[in-house]
Amino acid sequence: MLYKQIIELFEILDDSKADGAAVERYLRSVKKDADVQVYPLYGDKGKTDVVKICVHGSNGKRNGGSAPTLGVIGRLGGLGARPERIGFVSDGDGALTVLAAAAKLLSMQEKGDQLPGDVVIVTHVCADAPTEPHEPVDFMDSPVSMEQCNEEEITDDMDAILTVDTTKGNRVINHKGFAISPTVKEGYILKISDDLLDLMEITTGKMPFVFPITTQDITPYGNDLYHLNSVLQPATATNVPVVGVAITTETAVPGCGTGATHGEDIDMTARFILETAKNFGRGQCKFYDEEEFRHLVELYGSMHRLQTLGEQK
Repeated sequence: MLYKQIIELFEILDDSKADGAAVERYLRSVKKDADVQVYPLYGDKGKTDVVKICVHGSNGKRNGGSAPTLGVIGRLGGLGARPERIGFVSDGDGALTVLAAAAKLLSMQEKGDQLPGDVVIVTHVCADAPTEPHEPVDFMDSPVSMEQCNEEEITDDMDAILTVDTTKGNRVINHKGFAISPTVKEGYILKISDDLLDLMEITTGKMPFVFPITTQDITPYGNDLYHLNSVLQPATATNVPVVGVAITTETAVPGCGTGATHGEDIDMTARFILETAKNFGRGQCKFYDEEEFRHLVELYGSMHRLQTLGEQK
């Protein structure tokens, strides 16, 4: 369980002065020599702090090993919408989840449990993000652009990516907890990973939930098309397989809503991330079938154009 890490981090993030430095201090209190980078990122609507953590594996690539690297991205607009809203908003759940997973992985290392592969965890910390109108409920906006987020969140050594995002502001997912998406790679929506479904069953003790996505959802923001939310935006900026991990509710909850964070759902999602990291690093969790993907491209060609803004007229 990760309740300890979740509670401690929630106290840090639910603060009008929350910043990356506070997160870094906390992570270094867990593991003094933790590989943590924090730096500001400025956009047209303000500033946020990027937080990057690498939890090094026993056979990780950053130390010359060969085990695959899992990327874990906490997607959000902001932790708060001050001064419009007071307190931690629903949209911050993605950051809280991945930072709790990072803290747990660092704690595991201190206790002698090191994963085979590197795990690179990236999110950002902003206590006063703007909001924007959206149907059926308002979205959180971000002080920085989606292109900036993708550029900072994705690293060259990631071999597969879990992108974690609050996905409550809709009427197509009617389940409280979390759900995963089909694998997205190079503009293709692929078969759902059986390995990830297995891990979801183990960590939740329930039948797995998969959320529906459309072609529009895997195209970049800025093309004037409807998107469920930003959970799959990293898939527009990389060729590695990406799976969305959506923190969900039965009802439509606005991203800028406060009092909407559920500890049990954060814990469940973070445990799923941990188990995926364990299995992926030792080669026991596949996000997609490489041979089938190769044959798919042979038959139907590249879909890279869906990772672009298309033909603007």
